[in-house]
Amino acid sequence: MELTGAIWRKSTRSSGNSGNCVEVADNLPGVVGVRDSKDRQGPALTFTPWSWAAFVAYTKRG
Repeated sequence: MELTGAIWRKSTRSSGNSGNCVEVADNLPGVVGVRDSKDRQGPALTFTPWSWAAFVAYTKRG
């Protein structure tokens, strides 16, 4: 999956981990990218927007 043009962002809650966290790019049509902030040139996972939204909703429920 091509992630050229992705705008990566970190959670505002990541500051307690020395800034090391996952980064998410959700600005591309049809795909959400997730990568390790410590290895920005490394691999990224990709999800459909629907599956990413379901994951986030599930984790917020605890």
